[in-house]
This record gives sequence, structure tokens and C-alpha cells, in this order.
Amino acid sequence: MGDSGRAAPSGARADGKRRAIVQAALQAFLDEGFDVSMDRIAAAAGVSKVTVYNHFDSKENLFRAVVSGQLHAALEVVEQLVAARLGDSEDVRAELVKACRAWVAALATPGLLALRSLVASESKRFPELGETWLEHGPNRLHAVFAAALTRLCERGLLDIADVELAVLQLSGLVLSPNLVYGVYGRSPGKKLSDRLIVSGVDMFLSYYTRK
Repeated sequence: MGDSGRAAPSGARADGKRRAIVQAALQAFLDEGFDVSMDRIAAAAGVSKVTVYNHFDSKENLFRAVVSGQLHAALEVVEQLVAARLGDSEDVRAELVKACRAWVAALATPGLLALRSLVASESKRFPELGETWLEHGPNRLHAVFAAALTRLCERGLLDIADVELAVLQLSGLVLSPNLVYGVYGRSPGKKLSDRLIVSGVDMFLSYYTRK
């Protein structure tokens, strides 16, 4: 089914057009904001506006497809790394540092930082856009981290009473400082970024490692 609940065009050709629309929409939204016209997006994708609406019945649904696609592409490697290695790791610190480095690298890119800022600025008008970001970004990845931390607790390596809270704390230590720099068009630099990650992991483990 399509984004509106009706049947969307299918087949290889339709899939190619859908990808072209989403890619064109991403650049158009970043260049001109959410108020960019569907005509502009259609022209950039090389299709008619009717074709755009055949795939996405509203600009909001198209924007959600852009956000979910970008987040899935960025976070897939991080999810796989955490799910496959962290919970059963013999060297928790090394694996957690590796996972957090991948986490920051995935999200602290100019494109995703710009998209995140756009979502935040439009969330007052369209709250569902913010919900889409949370669903496909933080909520999705936090669940993967929570499962790995729970496994480490079951193995007796960590002692965490509230795993969901712990994931938020970890995010605050390693990810948030890097994102703050990026939002204002600056980079903390590779050395400072890595110091934030490593020291954040050390603070996290010093609190939650089973004594």
C-alpha cells in the first residue's frame, strides 16, 4: 500500500521513480525548507506532479519518507554492530567505544544535522514530523542499545536498574555534545569528538559496571 493507504505504483520502473522523488525531495527540503513546492520537487526528480502524488499523497508523507530513509541508511551499520557484538562482548569498554564512535559518525554528518534542524523547526507546525524522527532515529536505535545492555546485565557485567534511562544517559554523554557543535555549523574536531566519546563511555561504565 502507498503512504495514504491506497495502492501505490509498483514494479522496477515505479521503484526507480520513487527513489528519484525521495532523493530530489531531500535536496529540495534542505535547500528551501518544508515550504518548497511539490512542483519544484517533481521538476528536480524529472517526473510530473501527478506522479509524485501517485506515490505520496501529501508533502508531509513525502517528508516522512525522506526522514525515515535517511535515518535507516545512516543507522543500519550502528544497529548491526550493537546487536551483533555488544551484548556478548568480553571487552565491554572496547565494544561500547566502537559502537558509540559509529553512532556519532552516523548522525553528526552535515546532511543529517541539517535535516534534524529542519525537522525541529517544523515540528511545531507538523508534530508528526518530529514523531517520525523519533520513531526511526532515537527510539529505534535506543531499543537496540537497551537490548544489548540488558544482556550485559544478565551476564553480570553491568548493574542497571533502568535500562531505558541508561541509554538516554549514554546518548547525552557521547552523542549530544557532538550534535550541539554541528547544529551551529561547527565541528568539535576529530580529537575532541573522540575524547568526548571515550570519556563518556568511561563515565557511563564507572557508574554501571557491577562492583
